[in-house]
Amino acid sequence: MTAGHVPDAALPGRAQRLVRPFGRLAWSIRVVGAEHVPTTGPVVLAANHLGVLDGPLVVTMAPRGAHFLVKREMFRGVVGWVLRTSGQIPVDRDSSRSGLEAARAVLRRGGVVGIFPEGNRGRGDGASVRAGVAWLAVQGHAPVVPVAVLGTRRTGERTGQVPGFRRRLVVEFGEPIAPQQAGSARESVRLTADLVAAALPAHVAEAATRHGVTLPSDGPATVL
Repeated sequence: MTAGHVPDAALPGRAQRLVRPFGRLAWSIRVVGAEHVPTTGPVVLAANHLGVLDGPLVVTMAPRGAHFLVKREMFRGVVGWVLRTSGQIPVDRDSSRSGLEAARAVLRRGGVVGIFPEGNRGRGDGASVRAGVAWLAVQGHAPVVPVAVLGTRRTGERTGQVPGFRRRLVVEFGEPIAPQQAGSARESVRLTADLVAAALPAHVAEAATRHGVTLPSDGPATVL
């Protein structure tokens, strides 16, 4: 699948049915707040980013099939085959326009798009939010559901490390954030981005406290 290509709407749902049972066998997964994800219409899932399992975990456990934006470098070999056959969207970090346009097309047909607003794996506190998530929400007329992913990486673990067998993992969906409408598209995106930038870290922090799962204290610069 090339950047800009709109994936088949049925692919994520098929992947969920195949993979979800294995995920629950491998890890102790708790999913909270699934009722916050609208059952119909376009939705943007905005998740914090700790480690390599975050995307597969949210895609597998979301109440609806989701197409996540994934860096193009991951679409190689066996991993690339899995991403393509599960309907994920490649995005080029240097020129993300075609990936965003494919995601917008998914939203405009009433689908679900997932994105990591922080961009890179790290502490996963949601403190750094890029404008792409707000652009998708405004352009796709889609609410943004903040998603807290917890337990996929601990302090001292590599960002590419798969969590140990039966580790406790949490995926918590928060209250939807409506895209803002202002006098211009640029202002609408800015206002929406401000709301997401406030809501995501708050949701992650509250979920971490609620479930007793500590976020890692180190980032990718210190975890190799």
